[in-house]
Amino acid sequence: MIVRTGTGWQYLLADLSLILFMVTAAALAQTDDKPALATLSPQGEPLALYRVEAGAPPLGTWLHDQSADARQQLTIIAQYGPGQQADALSRAEALAEQAGEAGAKARIVIEPGQGGTTATLAYDVPEASMARDLQKPGADNSASKDKP
Repeated sequence: MIVRTGTGWQYLLADLSLILFMVTAAALAQTDDKPALATLSPQGEPLALYRVEAGAPPLGTWLHDQSADARQQLTIIAQYGPGQQADALSRAEALAEQAGEAGAKARIVIEPGQGGTTATLAYDVPEASMARDLQKPGADNSASKDKP
């Protein structure tokens, strides 16, 4: 019996790859080229909410009244209507400057919406997620079960 090389699973995999390519190309050819709708940015559940309204205390005062935690992040959200993006950005920058004077770093989110500006504190600092904070750089993280 003579066995020919290259007649096994390689051809099957190549055929399946070509089929996948053709199905993907056909699906992409049928899609509309409409721009994607803007969606809200993913954020953690807010612990505290600050709204920019008449009679509200300054953001720095509000921040000093909140409990400080390194895992919390201040997010300033400025929503805008049609043609009001520059105004929303200037409102958010003003709040970020107030937060900086109070010693807090802020993430700014500018998004289409009803209008208005809010600031939230939430446990959504990217570096403080899950158990990565438990591991300190240079620490011996090996299992100590077998060590005396």
